[in-house]
Amino acid sequence: MNIKINRRKFIIGFLLSATFLTLIDWFWEVFVIKERRFYLGKTTESSPAIKIVQISDLHLQSIHWGIKRMVQQITRLQPDLICLTGDVIDKAENLTLVQEFLALLPVQVPKVAILGNWEYWGRVDLSALKKIYAQHNMQLLINQNQLFELRSKKILISGCDSLVGGQANYYQTIENHELFDFHLVMTHCPAHYAQISEDYQAQPKIDLIIAGHTHGGQINLAGYVPFLPQGSGRFVAGWYKASEPPMYVSRGVGTSIYPIRLGAPAEYAVFYIEA
Repeated sequence: MNIKINRRKFIIGFLLSATFLTLIDWFWEVFVIKERRFYLGKTTESSPAIKIVQISDLHLQSIHWGIKRMVQQITRLQPDLICLTGDVIDKAENLTLVQEFLALLPVQVPKVAILGNWEYWGRVDLSALKKIYAQHNMQLLINQNQLFELRSKKILISGCDSLVGGQANYYQTIENHELFDFHLVMTHCPAHYAQISEDYQAQPKIDLIIAGHTHGGQINLAGYVPFLPQGSGRFVAGWYKASEPPMYVSRGVGTSIYPIRLGAPAEYAVFYIEA
């Protein structure tokens, strides 16, 4: 009898502990947004560098303390450019949240954004979104490029439309580009890499592609990802350098469909480029 009671207590205790640890992990991965730093080329922690921040897949439902903490960290970093790689919101009525979020970022820092699939699927008013971006020193690129002069270097940003929901066209994106020192391509869906890498044989040279969309699987069980959204291709998260040009796929900040992350903690990335 005692053995049965002890066994029952053990099972109940185990289930309660597992539930508690799962809740802690969920909270940590969703709300504690990690900073990922990458030093490109010859840059080091001590060398002068251009700092470019990538924020992806915010899926803003509220401006919670984790987002505020992330913005504080980014502000202290004093970046030279901030890039939003799509899916900032997924509902038309959340445009006010975009205003609130951008108001937290340092206004003097130039910013650039592209669209994700959810801006299309959520029927977001793109004209209103573009106007909000402009009010906060942010340019919306839809198959367009823009040259930024940062610390005496010319940084070309090519912003592609979303492969899913939009009309991604890399050829159109790079039309009439100016001379540059570093070329960064922004695309929401990493599956777009196939077309971009084919076109890469032509000019201009690409130094780095950044993407998002996948959320790192959102649920990633030791490398097993039960589901990836359309437009992910073979990409999940992190660096892909086996072929040129290199691409970094961000796990993003927010969540989609279900407010869950497991084995795929939220993140934003900082790329240090030789100044």
